[in-house]
Amino acid sequence: MHQNTRRPRGDSPVHIIGAGIAGAWQALLFAQAGHAVTLHERSDEQLALSTSYWAGGMLAPYCEAEVAEPIISRLGLRSLDIWRRELPDTPFNGSLVVAHARERNDFERFAKMTADHQRLDATGIAGLEPSLEGRFRDALFFPAEGHVEPRRVLPKLLERIRAAGGTVCFNSEVNSKDLDGIVIDCRGLGARDEEPELRGVKGEMILIETDEVELARPVRLIHPRWPLYVIPREDHVFMLGATSIETEDWGVSVRSALELLGAAYSVHPAFAEARIVEFGSGLRPAYPDNLPRISVRGSNIAVNGLYRHGFLMAPALAELTLRFVERGMIDNEVMRCG
Repeated sequence: MHQNTRRPRGDSPVHIIGAGIAGAWQALLFAQAGHAVTLHERSDEQLALSTSYWAGGMLAPYCEAEVAEPIISRLGLRSLDIWRRELPDTPFNGSLVVAHARERNDFERFAKMTADHQRLDATGIAGLEPSLEGRFRDALFFPAEGHVEPRRVLPKLLERIRAAGGTVCFNSEVNSKDLDGIVIDCRGLGARDEEPELRGVKGEMILIETDEVELARPVRLIHPRWPLYVIPREDHVFMLGATSIETEDWGVSVRSALELLGAAYSVHPAFAEARIVEFGSGLRPAYPDNLPRISVRGSNIAVNGLYRHGFLMAPALAELTLRFVERGMIDNEVMRCG
């Protein structure tokens, strides 16, 4: 439900802190709306300090409905429309969910908990992904879902911000108290000086390279501990991810590496001969309820707590922030004022 309130300094300059996926979308939509936007990022153009650098880039609101709250699906579905509008070359080839025989009950539960999917038999799987011919008895195909490659799409968003008149400042570690106008804080865990409830949830990933397997879409393998997926990248690279571990240490554990690599091998044996390109992990910012928040304190706005769904929800959250600044509209499920 939305309600109207007084417009908060809509003609002021807008400073956005943090150029990860949340901050980049805020900057783009505000710049396109004609605001004087400056996007500040503490690291360099590679954004290696950003959680987004280690993300999977899944745009899968239907699959996430298995475990996520309805608000995630609502924001995610709206975000799909914005991704299509702003970056029409975004791959929307769908998602494929598979399981081995021992996970059959979990597979059927996943089917019941999600919507907008088609059930494929072995022939259907082979038609959709020839590399998986004979590998699985059946699968769930979610045709409306998509995926992006974070390290390629973030530079595209930054280009769009500049083209819309925004300014992007790297190696710029600023304090919101020193900035005039509206400040939108998208620092993730870096904002714990203002958001002490935030915690970090580690997500690990592995990049591998092989030309023996071709996939057109993410393949999600039902797993007893967490969803594991194989995401195709450019140049015969695949991302294996992602764990969700309640710890704030960095790096990839031996157990996780074994599970991720084993899952890839069980999807296709040719992955056993793949070259490991990179191990890595990122800390996702999350509140105790694992739901996103837009917190408004005067002219300071914090957008945080995107948890596992940063690329999925960021466009819709930016749209809500812009509506608040320009029209005073409040989304009561997401926004907190005062």
